[in-house]
Amino acid sequence: MKTLKTLQSKSRPTVTLKAVAQHLGLTPGTVSAVLNNSSAARSIPEHTRNRIVTAARELNYRPNFLARSLRVQRTFTVGVIAEEIGDAYGGMVVSGVEAYLREHGFFFLTVAHRHDANLLHTYAQMLMSRGVEGLITIDTSIDQEPLLPTIAVAGHQKMENVTNIILDHRRAAELGLRHLKQLGHTHIAFLKGQSQSSDSATRWEAILEVARDFDICIRPELVVQIEGTDSTPELGYPYGKALLTRNFPFTALFAYNDISAIGAMRAFQEAGLRVPQDVSVIGFDDIALASFCLPSLTTVRQPLLKMGQIAAQTLLDRIEDRAAFLPEIAVEPELIVRGSTAPSK
Repeated sequence: MKTLKTLQSKSRPTVTLKAVAQHLGLTPGTVSAVLNNSSAARSIPEHTRNRIVTAARELNYRPNFLARSLRVQRTFTVGVIAEEIGDAYGGMVVSGVEAYLREHGFFFLTVAHRHDANLLHTYAQMLMSRGVEGLITIDTSIDQEPLLPTIAVAGHQKMENVTNIILDHRRAAELGLRHLKQLGHTHIAFLKGQSQSSDSATRWEAILEVARDFDICIRPELVVQIEGTDSTPELGYPYGKALLTRNFPFTALFAYNDISAIGAMRAFQEAGLRVPQDVSVIGFDDIALASFCLPSLTTVRQPLLKMGQIAAQTLLDRIEDRAAFLPEIAVEPELIVRGSTAPSK
């Protein structure tokens, strides 16, 4: 049986940054600037930067982050504060964050607060005590100015030191409601988002505004408020049933998100309604499950992966002092038409 000592003796020797520099005939400072993606690298010719990256890869160079952190007194770590870890919405945003940070030599620590204000405050303090250089929040309401540069995905509160990455919710409402109106739907039901979700109020206000412009009547009997923190299709299931028990006719449902739309769709199908022949359903977000449920879900897509990448890039630009502070960055929605919507009978 191989022992740890045997395995260690056969492992490849550690390649230092100095060794990479000697191999290329360059100074360690030049190699360090490129591999650490520092501002000094901008003055280095592109062909030299490419040589350094190629050589580091071929020599299997692995940076010693502990030594690097001690040397420059930085951690190269950011904190990610999410409502939940592993949910379909936040998971896609975190994937975008992770991809960008990994490419740029940063680590991240993630915590989930589940909309518990005390937990949110505690976790923020814990992350700062561990030396994170900035914060990214996802579906999280920030009620006081943070001490560190902060990027809020789905943030809506204007605050110093916080860049909000937002969706154009008016445009999103236009896409969804115009699609239903063009299909002939006038009796439309709505699932409103949970009060603790940071997008809920803004999205609902946009829907009300666009409905007035489109001359679509929103009937109180066809509006159901979602409650709870479930991040599975079970979230929308009881509210889909609740709509049916009101005995008020509707031919379409515009749900707060894909998860609630899929759950409501299941309730309709169990009641003997066909989707989309009897009732059309449109969701919001375009999570992975949306294209695989039956029927596949028409939805207003948020570019969640891109939003995570933008958040990470914006935060590193702030940390590295490469760009001026921006209070807000808007991204555009897109209507994805699938099998859950059809013309009204």
